[in-house]
Amino acid sequence: MIDHVTFAVSDLAKSKRFYEQAFSPLGYRIAFGEDGRFWAFDIDDGLFEIMQSADRPPLTRVHVAFRVKSKADVDEFYRAALAAGGRDNGPPGPRPHYHANYYGAFVLDPDGHNIEAVCHTP
Repeated sequence: MIDHVTFAVSDLAKSKRFYEQAFSPLGYRIAFGEDGRFWAFDIDDGLFEIMQSADRPPLTRVHVAFRVKSKADVDEFYRAALAAGGRDNGPPGPRPHYHANYYGAFVLDPDGHNIEAVCHTP
């Protein structure tokens, strides 16, 4: 089990607003942090952290997928992330090329990180 994942972001305040809104339907909330330095979101048994990058973009972009309980959660995440300023990188839907029950949605955050919500149940 991963304890935490940390992303470097170019604008901490903008990214904080994005993740607060995108994570809201999933029940992920800020656990702790320090304005201007970092924020940590409680994601079930671990933490997802964002920190202000000392470097200017382009940052190394990454992909992270958050496992959710239902297809409806995937759909709600996608809508909330787009409303928060995210960019579509794959709308909610089945991805049978991964496996028969894979249902996911992909959104690019303000720095271009590929954020996914995925459900593996039929």
